[in-house]
Amino acid sequence: MASHADHPAHLQHHFVSSEQQFDSAKMGMWLFLITEILLFSGMFVAYTVYRVWYPEMFAGMAELLDWRLGGLNTLVLLASSFTVALGIHYAQVDNKKGLVTNLILTFVFACIFLVVKYFEYSAKIEHGIVLGDGFAPHGVSHGVDYASFDVPMAQQFFSIYYVMTGIHGFHVLVGMGLFAWITVRAIKGEFSSAYYTPVELCGLYWHLVDIIWIFLFPLLYLI
Repeated sequence: MASHADHPAHLQHHFVSSEQQFDSAKMGMWLFLITEILLFSGMFVAYTVYRVWYPEMFAGMAELLDWRLGGLNTLVLLASSFTVALGIHYAQVDNKKGLVTNLILTFVFACIFLVVKYFEYSAKIEHGIVLGDGFAPHGVSHGVDYASFDVPMAQQFFSIYYVMTGIHGFHVLVGMGLFAWITVRAIKGEFSSAYYTPVELCGLYWHLVDIIWIFLFPLLYLI
């Protein structure tokens, strides 16, 4: 019977090989991602229903969202997808420096995304565009009279906006925690071409977060 000393440190005793452990972990992550897709699918369905019912109102409310900031965040997330893919590549070729550098860059891009969202939310809240009964657009900014957007069903648009982007932002925050965790482990030299499962799984999670934003950006900001 094989002892723990016969196994690599990363291999759990209930797996026969590193490959089996990797495949099992990856399957588990895909099952989790499917539940995430179902979660956001429900919200996209809600968006579609209201969009079909009130097309002109949705198009009008989108004018209050800054497409330039949304576009900036899209570029930031695309860049982060590239760096996390590079990180996985460097883990596969035993390049510790490349792995750590790209994980840090991915974390920084995630921070930039949330900072931009903070400024977006702040600008809306300052002018009374909030969730619930406090919704009361007012004030003028950059030549835009917010009070003119206080129309029926406008609150529903921004409720959907806050819920969808808020839950997405929470996923970005979770991703930052994951990248901080695996960056520390990467610095300690725990990953190599023989074992990089956490890096691969975090990369899969992050790609899904990016893809969801790719759909949110045009639906909320552009059309």
